[in-house]
Amino acid sequence: MPLDVKTLLKKLSEVPAPSGHEGPVRDLLRAEWAGLVDAFETDRLGSLIALKRGSGPEPRRKIMVCAHMDEIGLIVAEVRDGFILTAPLGGTDPRVLLMQPVLVHGRRVLAGVFGAAPPHMARERGQYPGWDDLWIDVGLPADEVAELVRVGDIVTFDVSPAELKGDRLVGKSLDNRASVAAVTVCLDELTRVTHAWDVVAVASVQEEVGSLGALTAAYQVQPDVAIAVDVTFGAQSGAGDDESFDLGGGPTLSVGPNFHPRLVKQAREAARGLEMKLQIETLPGDSGTDAWVIQVSREGVPTILFGMPIRNMHTPVEIVDVRDVTRAGRLMAALIARMTPDFLDTIAWPLPDSQTEPN
Repeated sequence: MPLDVKTLLKKLSEVPAPSGHEGPVRDLLRAEWAGLVDAFETDRLGSLIALKRGSGPEPRRKIMVCAHMDEIGLIVAEVRDGFILTAPLGGTDPRVLLMQPVLVHGRRVLAGVFGAAPPHMARERGQYPGWDDLWIDVGLPADEVAELVRVGDIVTFDVSPAELKGDRLVGKSLDNRASVAAVTVCLDELTRVTHAWDVVAVASVQEEVGSLGALTAAYQVQPDVAIAVDVTFGAQSGAGDDESFDLGGGPTLSVGPNFHPRLVKQAREAARGLEMKLQIETLPGDSGTDAWVIQVSREGVPTILFGMPIRNMHTPVEIVDVRDVTRAGRLMAALIARMTPDFLDTIAWPLPDSQTEPN
C-alpha cells in the first residue's frame, strides 16, 4: 500500500514532544518504521537510530540520514496564585502566545490558555506582552494548580493539524516533523530499490537547543556520508525573495562550507535523473541545522542538507506543502541508490591530478 504522507504528517504533528522530551514521537516513529528497516536502537541521549542494510559486499559503507524529531515548546518557570509563568524551550516566539491554547504536562495533562491583562490595563499600549506578562490559565483554583503543576513541567501547543488548499497542511511542529516524514518516504522508497550502502536513519533529539542529538548520534554511527533534512523559510509576506523559497517548488539543496561540493553535485544529478526541480539555498556559514555538527564528527563526514520550505516557522501554525515532503524523500532514495560500493572514492579528497573541482 502506498505511503499516505499527509496522514503521516498529521499524526506526527499532533504528538507533543519538545526538546528533551521526545519519547512519544520516538515511539510513534518506531512503529511507523518497523516494516521499513532491519534493526533499531536508541542512543543514550534518546535519538532513534534505525538500520536498513544494503546489498553491497561487507564491510559496507554507511550513509546517515538525519532529521530532528523535537519541537519548540515551553517550560514552567513559576506558579503563582493559580497562574503559570513559562520560559521558552527552544526558539519559541512570545508574540504568538497571547490567547494560544496549550497543554500543561503536570501531574496530569491540563488544558489551558495564555492570557494577558486587557488593553485597558496594559502598562505599555501598542507593544507585544513580554514573557513576564504572559500567564497560562488552566481554570482551576490556585491550590489545585499548585498541587498539579511544578516548576520544570513542560508545556506544548494544543493545535490540531488542518488541511489547506493546494495540498498544504497547517499545524504545529512541522519543524521538523515534515523532515521526519520525508525520511519515512525515503525508507519506503528504498524497500523497492536496490542500494549497496547501509542506510542509518536517525530521528535526532534536542536540535532546537543546539543539535545535541545529531552530535552524539553521528559520533556513535560513524557514517561515511550524511544527509541532514530540515525545513527552511517559505515565501510569504515579510520574507525577502533572497531568503525564502516557494512552497510546492521542490525541496531545497544547500550550498556553502557546511556541505561537501561533490556530494552536492551528486544530489543535483540525482534530481535531474528524476526530472525534479531543486531550489538552491546559499548558506555561507553555520546552517543552523544538524548538518553543522555532523560534518565535523570524528575525522569529518561529507554532508549535505535537503530542506522543505515552510511558512510561519516556530509558530503553532506552520504551513508545508505535502508534495515537497514526498519529493524530498524520493530524491534522497534516488541519491542513495546511485551510491556504488566505491562511491566514497569518487568524492574523497584529494582529487586525482586529471580531475578538477566540480561546478
